[in-house]
Amino acid sequence: MNFHSALKFGAVTLLFLCAGTPAHAQSPKMKMTTETPPYLVTPNTVETRIGTLKFIDGFPDEATAAKVYDNLDFQRGVQAYLAALPAVSIEAFLKGFAEFGSVNQTVLISEQLLNAKSLFLTANTTTPYTLLYLSTKDGPLVVEIPPEVLGPIDDAWFRWVSDVGITGPDKGKGGKYLLLPPGYTGAVPDGYFVARPRTIGNLLFFRTFLRDGDPKPGVDNVKKNLKVYSLS
Repeated sequence: MNFHSALKFGAVTLLFLCAGTPAHAQSPKMKMTTETPPYLVTPNTVETRIGTLKFIDGFPDEATAAKVYDNLDFQRGVQAYLAALPAVSIEAFLKGFAEFGSVNQTVLISEQLLNAKSLFLTANTTTPYTLLYLSTKDGPLVVEIPPEVLGPIDDAWFRWVSDVGITGPDKGKGGKYLLLPPGYTGAVPDGYFVARPRTIGNLLFFRTFLRDGDPKPGVDNVKKNLKVYSLS
């Protein structure tokens, strides 16, 4: 058998062997062969809330990658919206105050009980309310709180700063609260309930209470005793 005949015979033999081998034959199972759990294998398609995602050997195709990135952008936008809602609410308060007067100089009092026509979020209908917007832009601010009130001071992100009145450090007896600007490092005098808000602008609101069913005594108490002024 010459060289060319031997080559031809080898090619035919190889073709015969290949023809007799199944197309899906796999490598023989070795001693250390570990089966891959089905739940670790990325399927070719996945049905999701944002549509069908397609994968090739575990990698997303171009359309799927774009769809997933678009969904991440949308989620970031929703998160930013939700995170900013408290600040937007406080800004709405500030815009409302601007229609009546300047910050630190304007006090809004509901002299009667609120009702269904009062556009307040979560407000009660059993007590009058007093609201102030306080700014420490020009330095520390003193707020003299009347006795027998109940409420909080919140910063410009609606984060709690301090309670005043019954649940505050004055225990409902009234007292002087000192609001310090963010990062304030100056001297802090004695005789004040000190509050350190993290923002310059702050919202103070508190309730007064009825006396024999009458809101007027509580409102008059606020008008007589509530004061706001700079620390001199």
